[in-house]
Amino acid sequence: MVLLIPVDDPDDERLAVFRLNERQLSTRPQRRSDDGEGLFMAEGDLVVERALEAGCEPVVALVDELRPPPVTAVLADRAPVYAGGERIRALVTKLGVPNSIVAIFRRPPRTTVATLAATATRLVLVEAVDNPANIGAIVRNATGLGWDGLVVDGTSADPLARRSLRVSMGHALVLPHARTADMGATVTELAAAGFTVAALTPAPDAVDIDTVDPPERLAVCLGAERVGLSPEVLAACTLRVRIPMHHGVDSLNVAAATAITCHALRRR
Repeated sequence: MVLLIPVDDPDDERLAVFRLNERQLSTRPQRRSDDGEGLFMAEGDLVVERALEAGCEPVVALVDELRPPPVTAVLADRAPVYAGGERIRALVTKLGVPNSIVAIFRRPPRTTVATLAATATRLVLVEAVDNPANIGAIVRNATGLGWDGLVVDGTSADPLARRSLRVSMGHALVLPHARTADMGATVTELAAAGFTVAALTPAPDAVDIDTVDPPERLAVCLGAERVGLSPEVLAACTLRVRIPMHHGVDSLNVAAATAITCHALRRR
């Protein structure tokens, strides 16, 4: 029998952690640490299941008192599980339509660029993409198309942010990701490790992506919409590629561009 703890007061102090925002769940230094510091929130049964499968440590959960999802039984053996009605869960989580389960986990240790360089053959590098939804979509695209890992720079959004996790369907807990303070130096490091590092750019002198014969080890670098990649990163890349666009349109949303690029340059 699953032991659930009933709650009927949205101000119950035992639910205080669910009212925390991103900066309160984990500080900026904690989010930048590779050691696994701070907390993250997983919303929905699929994301919670993937967090557990990834070995993340649960702290507490809040579930639908009438229809707790099956994963509740696994969580209840490892952490307190509170159960409340829709009104309670909506007020606590600030979601208009609350999920049947929301859980708090400890952030897991993060891999490093050096480890990815030694083990991967397909990497996505992201510079200055600060929208968590875009990061989540990039992760989902890369995972679905068989790429091995992600590297984000210090100005990009957190792959374990609430929206990133929701949009990635929890795959941000599956796809290894590293964070770098210097993307230009990381591109140089990967090139030295045998990667072809391709910059995605609308520049007219870039190679049409349809004509590229995908190399054995490849990293693709994408930048923020409108501004694109920094001059330092562009200079460090070994190849420039572009997606052919209809006349009058210069580029796509970064998430859509990632999907096209990951498919076009996937392993053969």
